[in-house]
Amino acid sequence: MSCTVRSKTGNRTMEINGVAHIFITAGNFEASRVFYSQLLLFLGLKVVADAPGIYYCVGGRTGFGIEAPPDSERGKRFVQGAVGLHHVCFRARERTDVDQAYTFLTRIGARIVHAPQQDNYAPGYYSVLFEDPDGTRLEINHVPGRGLLQPGVTIGGVYSDGLPDA
Repeated sequence: MSCTVRSKTGNRTMEINGVAHIFITAGNFEASRVFYSQLLLFLGLKVVADAPGIYYCVGGRTGFGIEAPPDSERGKRFVQGAVGLHHVCFRARERTDVDQAYTFLTRIGARIVHAPQQDNYAPGYYSVLFEDPDGTRLEINHVPGRGLLQPGVTIGGVYSDGLPDA
């Protein structure tokens, strides 16, 4: 992803270096903290903040945290398709990591939306889709090589076909 920035010296393209961090608000902070303290450590992230109402980990050029909700939002669940976040996907380095993650997720009782499967979003796209205790959709995927950055490769699935009834 890049953007063009106009300056006195002309156009300059900036290329970002990833997503710095994502925070989600957990309707059930206590259950989500237990879940994420297992998941994020499994993914190799390191805890940098664990205090009342906040749990935050970093690693692999990624930061992911959860926060407790205000009282008016306590106990509410994630609604897939509502305005806002759709899902979060963590990228695995190897295809076998996705299979290992699936085994781990079933062991900790995560709700599995789909077991590891190949999809046509990119060549070799392989993922497991699951939910946290509040129903927030999470994914772990692996795309070999350069994926969609490979010259001549185009995106597949709903991203090229569009959503039904859109």
